[in-house]
Amino acid sequence: MYEYHQATKSLLDRIFETNKEKLSEATACMAKTIIEDRIIHTFGTGHSHMIGLELFVRAGGLANVNAFLDSIVMTSEGARRSAEIERISGVSKVLWDQHNIEKEDLFIVISNSGRNAMPIEMAELAKANGNKVIAITSIKQSKKYPARIEGQKKLYEIVDLVIDNCVKPGDGMLKIGGELTGAASTIAGCFIVNLLATEAMKIAADKGVKLPLYYSQNIDGFDNDTLYDRYKDRIKHL
Repeated sequence: MYEYHQATKSLLDRIFETNKEKLSEATACMAKTIIEDRIIHTFGTGHSHMIGLELFVRAGGLANVNAFLDSIVMTSEGARRSAEIERISGVSKVLWDQHNIEKEDLFIVISNSGRNAMPIEMAELAKANGNKVIAITSIKQSKKYPARIEGQKKLYEIVDLVIDNCVKPGDGMLKIGGELTGAASTIAGCFIVNLLATEAMKIAADKGVKLPLYYSQNIDGFDNDTLYDRYKDRIKHL
């Protein structure tokens, strides 16, 4: 038996049971965004950016997704560099201004700790813009530690809707050699966004909406050019 396998299955079940009502509400918000042909914006720093990327230009995935993919939120130009930058107040505004974000769009902010400046301030910018804002975060982790900037609210205290990823402080599910390991937040977050997206697609499809879904670029006979043209003015990284 692989312990990580068992721990992951338990985590995914716990996420679903813990967030039933919130998942339903978030699904409805995402379905509305699809039906009205609005954009789903995703933001995360460090490993959390991968959860937003999970929805972006994905085979079988929604085309109306704009992921914030600036190099300063990733680890590709230095892990310590990105870890420092995500704590700096004011940087989110620089990124925000580079995107076309309308108030009718949906915004998803992902941060396991919910305490760093960039995700918190990105959520504040979205709220001030009139966007519906959903957070994917660890409630236990967030409540255990203060925000990095004194006096600042944490992510779960700002947004309209919180999905608890049910990850324990330290982001590990296993104890090996007396140490916490077995990262949980990425698999939890990817599960949540795919759960929301697929259920939202079902609602939209039932209302007769033609879903804006990408085909795999590795299957002959299909292309995504129509969708690229449709969204290129609203999605920065196309």
